[in-house]
Amino acid sequence: MLLAITVSYLLGKAALIGAIVAVSLGLAMYSTWAERKVAAIMQDRVGPQRAGPFGLFQPLADGLKLFMKEEIIPNFANKFLFVLAPGLAMVCALMSSAVIMWAPDYTMADGTVYPFQVADINVGILFVFGIVSLGVYGIMIGGWASNNKYSVMGSMRAASQAISYELPMGLSLLALLMVTGDTSMRTIVQQQDSFLHMNVWKQPLAFIIYLVCAFAELNRAPFDMAECESELVGGYHTEYSSMKLGFFLFSEYINMFISSVIMACLFFGGYHYPGMDWVQAHAPQWVFVATCILATISKGIAFILFIIFVRWTLPRFRYDQLMNLGWKSLIPLALLNLLITCAVILKFFN
Repeated sequence: MLLAITVSYLLGKAALIGAIVAVSLGLAMYSTWAERKVAAIMQDRVGPQRAGPFGLFQPLADGLKLFMKEEIIPNFANKFLFVLAPGLAMVCALMSSAVIMWAPDYTMADGTVYPFQVADINVGILFVFGIVSLGVYGIMIGGWASNNKYSVMGSMRAASQAISYELPMGLSLLALLMVTGDTSMRTIVQQQDSFLHMNVWKQPLAFIIYLVCAFAELNRAPFDMAECESELVGGYHTEYSSMKLGFFLFSEYINMFISSVIMACLFFGGYHYPGMDWVQAHAPQWVFVATCILATISKGIAFILFIIFVRWTLPRFRYDQLMNLGWKSLIPLALLNLLITCAVILKFFN
């Protein structure tokens, strides 16, 4: 009996992991399509339109092109690390989704409870930070192993950028954790059970700081200094081709999706949506759970569209401006927000 329960549990987790990977890859593919379409709309162009209706098959055509391109490894590159780096970036991008709570637990007829969360650990936020910190190693290793001055410069920029912006990001989350009183993603999402209980109202400054830092962590414009074409050709992936380049590009868009969902869980209620109590009371359980999953993914997609909109709206920062913003503006603001949060909690909630 115990063996059957264990096997059933493992199969359920494997199915959930497979679904998360499939959804992440699918949204990463179509984020490239959305990026082109949004850019085209903002620039009064048409965008992708030849591969399928409205260009919907364009991501598939791009993926096929990457698969069919020639694999090139530079003669003076460190071949083992050159091959390892894209895989490391991809794995780290997918691992950060392990603690996301996509929907409430599903209870089977026999009483078995299936959580829509790969791992419910009580330090979920710390796990995410650890994986995000590891993700930059893929970029650093790829840039160094390429033995190319532009790649090395891009990887060093990415590393210093990550170090600079992880500090204010962590300080902004400290203020949030002081309000929630827990580091578990499950608890943080469950506390935001209504529109007025969302953490964005309790910590608006923390959300703004976290959002700006997320742009820097993702190497997205206006903070895409690690790969800016006007200075570094392509930055850390200048020497990459075929699916090694594809892995770097996919990891960037997967990071964008996972970061968007994490922001939705931390500040915008995760799977909660208006009217979910009515749906829970009147609809079958699987319909209720499905609507919660759609709510989580929809909030992530909304953030993705915002990130894409910002890319085609704001010009790229100079590197000194990027560092000054992190060290001289965001860190003091995050510390000030932390002190104000401490004072309010001590004054009114102690």
